[in-house]
Order: sequence, then structure tokens, then C-alpha cells
Amino acid sequence: MSEDRTFRCGEFLRAARLRHGLDQGELANRANTDQPAISRIERDVVSPSLETLNRLMEAMGETLMLSTQRLDESVPGGSNQSLAEVLANHRELTPEERLSQAAKLSEIATDLAAGADAAP
Repeated sequence: MSEDRTFRCGEFLRAARLRHGLDQGELANRANTDQPAISRIERDVVSPSLETLNRLMEAMGETLMLSTQRLDESVPGGSNQSLAEVLANHRELTPEERLSQAAKLSEIATDLAAGADAAP
């Protein structure tokens, strides 16, 4: 089974817009464009240029950052596995195992954030 690893600009933009509590019209107004243009991007009818996507992100007070990493290098953060090994291990998980793993990571992140909030 082939896994679709295509980046979806629509999902990315919609998540950011919702995170900022904006509707499509409000984002369009901030970015000096029209609401149907935002809708077309979010539905993946069109794929914006990186320049356009970054302009939309900047209208929400964020910026787009891209980077690459060699597959034979260790995962950022000090792992002793290469990125290719981590990806291969992830692909072997069932959807249920992936959800379980994501839930555990979410709990850890929540605990870390709570600890950071409690720090003096």
C-alpha cells in the first residue's frame, strides 16, 4: 500500500486560520485578497505559490519556514535512529497504533506544557 505524503496547502492554511479564530473573509481582508481565493486554496482546488502561502501566514502573524534533512541523518532532537528508520517504523504501524502513539505524545506534550506554565 502506497502512503500519500503530499503536502496539502489547504489543510495547512485552514488549521492556521482556525487556530487564529478567523473566518475565510477575515483572512482574505487581512491579506488583501478575496474570500473565494481563500476557499479555493483550502479546498486544494489551487495550490498557492510559497510566496502567496507565506503572505497568508504573515497576515495571521506567522511565517512559513521550510527546511530539508537527509534521510540518513539522525532525527532532530538527539535520536540515534535515522529519519529513514523512523519513517519505516512509522509506516509499519497500524492506524490504531498510530492513533495510540499520537494520544500518548499529546499527553506528554500537555504535561510538559503544564510544567512549563508552573515554572517560576
